[in-house]
Amino acid sequence: MQPAPETSRVATTRVACDGATDIPGGTALGHPRVYLEIDEKGYVDCGYCDRRFILIGGPADEAASAH
Repeated sequence: MQPAPETSRVATTRVACDGATDIPGGTALGHPRVYLEIDEKGYVDCGYCDRRFILIGGPADEAASAH
């Protein structure tokens, strides 16, 4: 079984992902930088690394905090 993808709570609907933001000096370990737009669901998943970006206060954030 694979581990769940990493999630990040963000305050804006437009986010950038390079797959290595949290790795010091890790840009060579990531993927090309992509810009993603969070829609009415309140989240967006990166097509390269599956990282999920959840809009703080959005529908997906409320669902996550309800559990």
